[in-house]
Amino acid sequence: MSLRLKAAITAAFALSATAAVTAADMSSASEAAPSVVTLPGNQEPDQVPAVAKPAVVFAAPREVAQPLNSSDSADVRADNLSALVSAHGDAETLEGDMRCLAGAVYFESKGESLEGQLAVARVIINRAKSGRFANSLCGVVYQPGQFSFVRGGGMPTIRTASESWRRAVAIAQIAMKDAWDSAAEGALFFHARRVSPSWGKRQLAAIDNHIFYR
Repeated sequence: MSLRLKAAITAAFALSATAAVTAADMSSASEAAPSVVTLPGNQEPDQVPAVAKPAVVFAAPREVAQPLNSSDSADVRADNLSALVSAHGDAETLEGDMRCLAGAVYFESKGESLEGQLAVARVIINRAKSGRFANSLCGVVYQPGQFSFVRGGGMPTIRTASESWRRAVAIAQIAMKDAWDSAAEGALFFHARRVSPSWGKRQLAAIDNHIFYR
């Protein structure tokens, strides 16, 4: 091979290497350079800053409301007496004083409004606390000459599967817990509207077919 041909080949390899290095540098520069936005008018082009990736933000844990147990239903606060009675659900099996109280509500006022039934229950409770009557609910209910439904020292048969009994039981429980105010708070006596006894007592309320006194 002649010296002139060797020189030509060496020069060709040198040019090829130089071109490769130049292309690599240009590629790196284009990747590093920020984007350029051409703006209208005579404004100079602005470089668009690189947008940083947002940090990952974890949401705070939420509190989960737990459902009330069925045993808590009697303590639910309601907007009206009807809702409070409904919250008691089915009638419970009652014994002793609570059965006497619910029985009195049932026989004296099962045809009345819930407010009227609550007022009857309050009278019986007030009497037991007053010191002027028997000191137990059953003692008040069975006191001679006080309640016309009591016959022979006992109550008639109660239809315990009826809706009237369910309401009477709920009203008795509400009254015992003092969970709802009655228009007849403090009353110790009541009578039906159809009669007019000369009691000389202070009237507190007239609810449905009963008038309540202190």
